[in-house]
Amino acid sequence: MMAGTSPTVGAAAGYRPSATLPFGAEFRRQASRRRTQLALGFMVLLPLIILIAFQFDTGDDDDNGRGEFGSLVEFATSGGLNFTLFTIFVSASFLLVVVVALFFGDTVASEASWGSLRYLLAIPVPRARLLTVKLLVALAYSALALLLLAGTALLIGTLRYGWEPLRSTVAAQLEPGEGLLRLLGVLGYLAVVLLVVAGLAFLLSVVTDAALGAVGGAVLLWILSSILDQITALGALRAFLPTHYSTAWLGLLSTPVQTDDVVRGAISAISYTTLFWGLAFWRFTRKDVVS
Repeated sequence: MMAGTSPTVGAAAGYRPSATLPFGAEFRRQASRRRTQLALGFMVLLPLIILIAFQFDTGDDDDNGRGEFGSLVEFATSGGLNFTLFTIFVSASFLLVVVVALFFGDTVASEASWGSLRYLLAIPVPRARLLTVKLLVALAYSALALLLLAGTALLIGTLRYGWEPLRSTVAAQLEPGEGLLRLLGVLGYLAVVLLVVAGLAFLLSVVTDAALGAVGGAVLLWILSSILDQITALGALRAFLPTHYSTAWLGLLSTPVQTDDVVRGAISAISYTTLFWGLAFWRFTRKDVVS
């Protein structure tokens, strides 16, 4: 190739694929959408709802349940860290799954349903570039949602209940500094586990033009995996389910810290995510886009 020749055959002078669809432009575009605003707004609202609910405490502790849930309810009002941990616990199994599935499942399928996807590609935005930018923006909003939920809970929980040690029945009392580090570890692990939902929703968003189908399909498959994980007759096969290690973050609260399942869960989540995202790119770069 001669010096000064455009690297893209047949491209107009000055055309650079890497300059199309900037991350900032797509981020602002998604920020203007109602589903983004509602999802992020609810992440701020939920801790407030939980805080108000605790103000109606009748003093009857017999209905808190047993196991980890019962212990987290018992200690939820004993400090801001404990309130944050409880908020994360009640959100992790379903709410956060829905929010992540929404950001990833809606990103490409909605463009196809509106008929704007083919116009984006005609700008032209390279397919891999378009998919990469949308993936990064969805990752950014998912991370923002998780941080908003935990940050709001920590702020209002600390203002209401104080900056107290982190307590649970599976660990010795942890001083606030160490408790905060443990809490950050829990958030980090949850973010990795939720990448499986992100990968599945993103793949479904590529293969269908129905955003609701992509979002709902990812959530339903996650629920199905959770149900199958409860069937002990499956034996060792349960370890291959993407939800098998979804609650391994409880080991980060124990004394001493239990990281075996955390490591296994992280490896499982990254493996599934890589597979789903790889299939999404493979499918989209070969897909006949007509909408």
